[in-house]
Amino acid sequence: MESETVPTPAGDARVTWGRAREPGLVLAVGHGAGGGIEARDLRALAAGLPAHGVTVALVEQPWRVAGKKVAPAPKTLDAAWTALWPVLAAEGPPVVAGGRSAGARVACRTARELGAAAVLALSFPLHPPGKPEKSRAEELVAPGPLPTLVVQGGRDPFGRPEEFPAGTDVVTVPYGDHGFAVPKRADITQEEALAGLTDAVAAWLDGPVRASVRPGARKG
Repeated sequence: MESETVPTPAGDARVTWGRAREPGLVLAVGHGAGGGIEARDLRALAAGLPAHGVTVALVEQPWRVAGKKVAPAPKTLDAAWTALWPVLAAEGPPVVAGGRSAGARVACRTARELGAAAVLALSFPLHPPGKPEKSRAEELVAPGPLPTLVVQGGRDPFGRPEEFPAGTDVVTVPYGDHGFAVPKRADITQEEALAGLTDAVAAWLDGPVRASVRPGARKG
């Protein structure tokens, strides 16, 4: 994998590429507020999706590149993501906006403005743990008619799969927590959980997403 530095108004961001030989899509995924692109789900997608014709761009926000421990305000995150988007679009294929946790929120908030082909929300923080009344469900509808997939751990304290609004396209990672870690007592292994996650995302990209970006596909 190769990395490049991209200047933004919030400082330098970094994009690490997992390129497909003949890409039909680019999937750009940002990290959460508590970690970087070393997250197990992001690494699994970067390793598995190029074989499906999807180039994966792992995006590190400027605060993370600078070694800071606390993420900035949402507007700053959105501004950095928006500024680096042309680098993603320059690859040629349609770009799917994605991210995990806080990165998923960024992708949802900016997708329509940036012309994303679809949105992938990994471990979407539907609400703070123990506070379901503070819902962020409105961010999930921000992309409008774009294909949107939520991949959620079955025991995620930031929102279990069954808590999402009716009509949300949700894939459940059994036993997974907010980081998609599964306990040793579970009847699936960590490797099986990540393989299932990757397969589900690959099927979604190869199905509804590719169908929506084909020439002549109906928009809106």
